[in-house]
Amino acid sequence: MTDKSTQEDQAAIAQRRAKGEFVRGISGFRGVIGDPDFPAEPGRYHLYVALNCPWCHRVTLARNVLGLQNGITMDVAFPNRTDESDPEGPNLWEFAPKRTATLTGAPLPECTGETGTGKRLRFAKDIYRAEGSEEQSVPILYDKIAGRIVNNESAEIIRMLDAHADALGSNIATAKRVQLLPTYDALKKDIHELNELIYTTINNGAYKAGFSSDQSVYAAAFDAYFKTLEALDDRLSDGRSFLTGNQFTEADLRLFPTLYRHDPVYYLRMKLNGARVLDYPHLWRWLCRVYAMPGVAAAGSLVHCRQGYFGRSWNGVVPKGPLKPMPYPEAYLQPDLSNR
Repeated sequence: MTDKSTQEDQAAIAQRRAKGEFVRGISGFRGVIGDPDFPAEPGRYHLYVALNCPWCHRVTLARNVLGLQNGITMDVAFPNRTDESDPEGPNLWEFAPKRTATLTGAPLPECTGETGTGKRLRFAKDIYRAEGSEEQSVPILYDKIAGRIVNNESAEIIRMLDAHADALGSNIATAKRVQLLPTYDALKKDIHELNELIYTTINNGAYKAGFSSDQSVYAAAFDAYFKTLEALDDRLSDGRSFLTGNQFTEADLRLFPTLYRHDPVYYLRMKLNGARVLDYPHLWRWLCRVYAMPGVAAAGSLVHCRQGYFGRSWNGVVPKGPLKPMPYPEAYLQPDLSNR
């Protein structure tokens, strides 16, 4: 049975894609930190990410809020993949710290070379090729000692980091660190139900709306997306700080990357122009509350998001806005902005 909170149903995938539906594939590497092959040790593991990618954003958020910046090293790919002019071909994630972004006219300081393998590889695909795989996606969790990919499913990676934060070298004391998946059964059930709703209608729903070429698929995704935003805003209207109460959990972490991108990117790029997050006062204050948590702002980049999403559109031009009521991400520092 398909877990709708981690992956999409793959039934009739060829026919659905042929009709214009965006269908996300399944990650092929599903190793687990804590198994005999992959012991939980500080300094052993490495992440490959792209800061424009919302699935990678889940992982960078978990790394930061769990205090694993020193325990797990990380490389950042350029937000635009290669095009047809590259000798290696198009659509490849590239580690290119000197590549110029059209948005800024300069290299992006967060981008790095490849350091996890020690081979200075150019592409994420090269890391997969070493294991005989044709995959090329990020994020990748890599074991530097074994020289192997552990896992490339973001939902599973964040749970591993949460479960083994102490052993992986967290710099936050256990008592002060967030617990993404608490042990209480009732709360775990609530998180699971939220995860499934958020993945289906928000995380993956944004891509269904933005990248499907079938009008009916787009319309259904659009409607489900905004229906869920309404429901989440209502859920937060009772004064709770986070989705399940007063504790930040995995459900909040999984929602944040999409809503962080909504107003400045998805509203236009994914054709999700029904409303802004700013138009939902409780959800907006939640977004600002999460953004203000230690490590959260540093885990993402709207420059990378704007460059990555618009830089691969039909003409590659990146919009300058939005500028009203104020630019983003500065707007996320203003929780009362939705009241103005």
